[in-house]
Amino acid sequence: MFVAMSLIPMGDTAGKLLTTEHGVVPFFVAFSRFAVGAAMIFVFTGFRVEWRLYRDWRVWLRAALVAGGIAAIMTALRTEPIATVFGAFFVGPLFSYVLSALFLGETVTRVQTLMLLAGFGGVLLVVQPGTGGAGLWLAVLAGLFYGGYLTMSRWLRDLAGPRQLMLTQTALGTLLLAPLGAWQLPVFDGTVTGLVLFSGVASASGNLLLVVAYRRTGATILAPLVYFQLISATVLGLIVFDTFPKPLALVGLAVLVAAGVGTVLLKR
Repeated sequence: MFVAMSLIPMGDTAGKLLTTEHGVVPFFVAFSRFAVGAAMIFVFTGFRVEWRLYRDWRVWLRAALVAGGIAAIMTALRTEPIATVFGAFFVGPLFSYVLSALFLGETVTRVQTLMLLAGFGGVLLVVQPGTGGAGLWLAVLAGLFYGGYLTMSRWLRDLAGPRQLMLTQTALGTLLLAPLGAWQLPVFDGTVTGLVLFSGVASASGNLLLVVAYRRTGATILAPLVYFQLISATVLGLIVFDTFPKPLALVGLAVLVAAGVGTVLLKR
């Protein structure tokens, strides 16, 4: 689980390097990530496709949400530090709890509601309305897309196996992002090609390991570990970009982690 939670921020770090140091358009980074991920997951499915899934509008909506989230976060990473982007993005799991309560009938207690409000307060400390850049609001938008995706994933969890569902989101994400990213090809050299491949493989591997971990261990045990991504993103930002969250944003990250972990533990 810790490996999975490290690989996903590593994929985003490669994406940030592509957009900030090599001039690659964020939409191409998002498109190529889905394309590489789709090829990888297709191999892991044994080259098998359950075509019936692609006739379900819910599968398309789920893919559109995750594709929109990745495109937004790649754009945000172009201008903002990776740790603060992840902090703003992590409004997603909190938003998912709200959506799950409203549309899936999941129970949310008063204490959990307070935790959710505290988590939202942490996000506001990270974004700092009125002072934060537009990129951070794009990260919040990405988090809202991701929250919708998480809720859709819970709704569709019995529709097919995890690998087939992952294939739908990567394949359809590639298709949906193609009009925006496929034609904006960068100048490929060894570094750009390596970063494109690494971004896609790291992200897909992290999500695949996450699926494996959830199949072997209870969700309530593993869910708090999702917030390890914030720690990974902070460390990667310091090592790769020599950036560290401002004190107020750092407090917001701590509040967000505490609220997120507390919310999950209370659902046990």
